[in-house]
Amino acid sequence: MRRVTIITTGGTIEKTYDDRTGSLANRASILPRMLRRLRLEGTSVSLVELMSKDSLVMTDQDRARIVETVRACGGDSTSGGDDQLTGGIVITHGTDTLCVTGECLHRAFPSPRVPIVLTGAMRPYEMVRSDALQNLTEALFATATLPPGVYAVAHGSALRFPGLAKDRERGTFVRT
Repeated sequence: MRRVTIITTGGTIEKTYDDRTGSLANRASILPRMLRRLRLEGTSVSLVELMSKDSLVMTDQDRARIVETVRACGGDSTSGGDDQLTGGIVITHGTDTLCVTGECLHRAFPSPRVPIVLTGAMRPYEMVRSDALQNLTEALFATATLPPGVYAVAHGSALRFPGLAKDRERGTFVRT
């Protein structure tokens, strides 16, 4: 059984609509709902609900929490390589500062034990034409196929850090 850990941090991928106020906001993780729609044969998923924030309001302390959580989940090559920990890590994240967090993770784990994959969405899961489920599926698949490293995975691409940016015009990630 392949083990994958998903760390949720919020962002557009998990925003929900409040019909009382007419607003989209991060309230709580909706990853369990998304995962129920996927057939993950031979894959065990462990979910760590770390925070529920728009990435524009993330702080250096939030990024430090993400790094420490990745370390605790077995992403660090110095963690002993216990195969019982995880075979890959997916971090759901807001796209606005996903690359800032990716660079931080790349500095913290220059030689990670497993693939560490950041993904997000340009449109919330609950909206029509959302890219959320596609990107989550690609990120989970990427943990099984990519060598250890830190990546941004979305829209059919897997790009390795460092040197990535969000291309707002195209609505995806690119190498700088």
